[in-house]
Amino acid sequence: MLKTPAYAAPDGQSPLAPFTIERRAPRAGEVLIDILYCGVCHSDLHQVRAQWGGNGIFPMVPGHEIVGRVAQVGEGVERFKVGDAVGVGCFVDSCRHCAQCRAGEEQYCAEGMTGTYNSRERDGGAPTYGGYSTRITVSQDFVLDIPGALPLDRAAPLLCAGITTYSPLRQFGVRAGHDVAVVGLGGLGHMAVKLAAAMGARVTVLSTSESKREAALELGAHDFEATREPGTFKKLARRFDLIIDTVSAPHDYNAYLGLLKFDGSMVLLGIPDEPVPVAAGALIMQRRKLWGSLIGGIRETQEMLDFCAEHGIAADIELINIDQIETAYERMLKADVRYRFVIDIASLRE
Repeated sequence: MLKTPAYAAPDGQSPLAPFTIERRAPRAGEVLIDILYCGVCHSDLHQVRAQWGGNGIFPMVPGHEIVGRVAQVGEGVERFKVGDAVGVGCFVDSCRHCAQCRAGEEQYCAEGMTGTYNSRERDGGAPTYGGYSTRITVSQDFVLDIPGALPLDRAAPLLCAGITTYSPLRQFGVRAGHDVAVVGLGGLGHMAVKLAAAMGARVTVLSTSESKREAALELGAHDFEATREPGTFKKLARRFDLIIDTVSAPHDYNAYLGLLKFDGSMVLLGIPDEPVPVAAGALIMQRRKLWGSLIGGIRETQEMLDFCAEHGIAADIELINIDQIETAYERMLKADVRYRFVIDIASLRE
């Protein structure tokens, strides 16, 4: 076992602090990765503060936007070699035999995927620990190749924010001629804008804050509409083929459904704290669809990384040291980040 520096939450009320975990040397089919960067997802904050039900598995080492280099490979590993730039996303295992896993949709595993952290390994039930650490050991089947064209620090958020937005765009088949709206311009929203624009769509950002107009256009949006302005929803009625809704705060789904064309779709990526009512008429009258999406499977995530490399897309980030994580969490709560914090894991080795 390899003693590994990390940052962990001892419980759901305490701040993160230095901690030591043990990583195993790679077994057959596994890869040991020296972590270089780890993105900070809003779900990290929810989980270390035990806000998603249950008590969580503590001590908890968060982090599921992991980029690093292969340090060692186990017997039989053919896909990776020492020195390769690689990534690990939101899960590190699944049952591998259900219909969803066989279809490459491991994130929807019938038996439940094994999360990169706050989960338990399938062979023995030991807790999984995430990327706020200096190394991780993962099956090669759940490791991703980071193309050379991507800057490693800005690639880290692609492993959650990137695939979370890419997957519904891909499932809808977004292409030139489509009008796509993105609701919210945060970590998810800024990636949705970049990806949809690269796919050829005309992109409109819908935000409550007029102050985000310039940033939206700089990211590649073709238009921006402030939803608090009187008449905005009437003006945009039946405008869009697809709406990507990234907002987790409660808001009126029905108002946004009215912005869809006939046969249009709205996909939910955010999870409000309280259920949001949906009126049947908002769907029925124009055969609209309301659906949800999680992340993507390994195959689709690799496709997303290759797409980003081809089109010069990476996340906009603020690079921080590990001892700044609590300040980063507080700024996240205030939406004071453009658009994703990424931890320089070198600061954990010092």
